[in-house]
Amino acid sequence: MPYATLQDMVDRYGSGELRDLTDRDGTAGQPVDAVAGVALTDASQMIDGYLVGRYQLPLSPVPQNVVRWTCDIARFFLWKDQASDAVKTLYTAAVASLVSVQRGTLTLEAGAVEAPQVDNQVVVEGPGRMFPPGSLRGF
Repeated sequence: MPYATLQDMVDRYGSGELRDLTDRDGTAGQPVDAVAGVALTDASQMIDGYLVGRYQLPLSPVPQNVVRWTCDIARFFLWKDQASDAVKTLYTAAVASLVSVQRGTLTLEAGAVEAPQVDNQVVVEGPGRMFPPGSLRGF
């Protein structure tokens, strides 16, 4: 399930831009939910790739910054190779933020994956003693 909706994108970028990006045959006259949905799903899966191992996925509830990153990444995907510098900048910033989350320098208000319990006990295994205690006295 995507972390953002078409309405989230419309609220951020306007229906005109999204209509131009998603109404590929020019007949709908409005943003096409199915086309935007593919980009939003792809963006959400990309985000999960950065968050796996750190957070319980899928995120629920979804933090607002994740909604924003999803929209910025999906918008970049919709523009394909014609993205403006502004669109590229938002995409790059979103990816940089995800890298920071992955490294642990930025945290999300979401359920973290629990670290495994460690008992801090060291176990060393090897062959038995070659010389019993006290057998080398005097050397």
